[in-house]
Amino acid sequence: MPVLPDLSTYDAVLFDLDGVLTPTAEVHMHAWQTMFENLFAAWNIVPPYTEHDYFEHLDGKKRYDGVASLLRSRDIEVPWGDPADDPALDTVCGIGNRKNDVFAAVLREDGVAPYPGSLALLDQLQAQGIPVAVVSSSKNAEEVLRAAGIRDRFGVVMDGVIAERDHLASKPAPDVFIEGARMLGVDPARSAAIEDAISGVRSAASGGFALVVGVDRGVGPDALFDAGAHVVVDDLAAFVD
Repeated sequence: MPVLPDLSTYDAVLFDLDGVLTPTAEVHMHAWQTMFENLFAAWNIVPPYTEHDYFEHLDGKKRYDGVASLLRSRDIEVPWGDPADDPALDTVCGIGNRKNDVFAAVLREDGVAPYPGSLALLDQLQAQGIPVAVVSSSKNAEEVLRAAGIRDRFGVVMDGVIAERDHLASKPAPDVFIEGARMLGVDPARSAAIEDAISGVRSAASGGFALVVGVDRGVGPDALFDAGAHVVVDDLAAFVD
């Protein structure tokens, strides 16, 4: 394996949450699959929902943008609606809220534990005094961090709630990562970002981060390199001394 960059040489390290710190990406995948399979069956939509749909249209995006993207792939347009929409409504926001109900139920029932390798890297960086933050498109980030028992490790959590409040672009766009760096008080050009989603890697690279680490949880290293990752690992334990 090539020698990996020393993360302690960067001013800060910004972590994505789902799929990087915690395996909640699996919970999200399950929740999306359950919700869309039921929706497609009720609406007689073909082709059926597949895992490819998750990686192409949902992974790393804000919830409503993902719903709109996937429906558009089936030539379906529904009203956008409002974030306060009831989950029973057939709007983009209502469908997104429907998925969130499934996700929250699974999280409450099963809980979540951080990846051991990611936890070991956090321990190492914090022992070295390297500032860390979470940048996530998810509105569930705070709940997931608390469920995983690692909320107190991060002074800065830049999540979907803040992005919506401050009218920042989504998917997550470069300005979300840049805002996370600003909240942490560091320069992206001297900092590292760690992502597992193609859209997140692309956005971190576009945001001018000095190092973009792709974590391959199933999308494939080539796709992450193509999106702009400088290095790709299958687990963050690779960075632990």
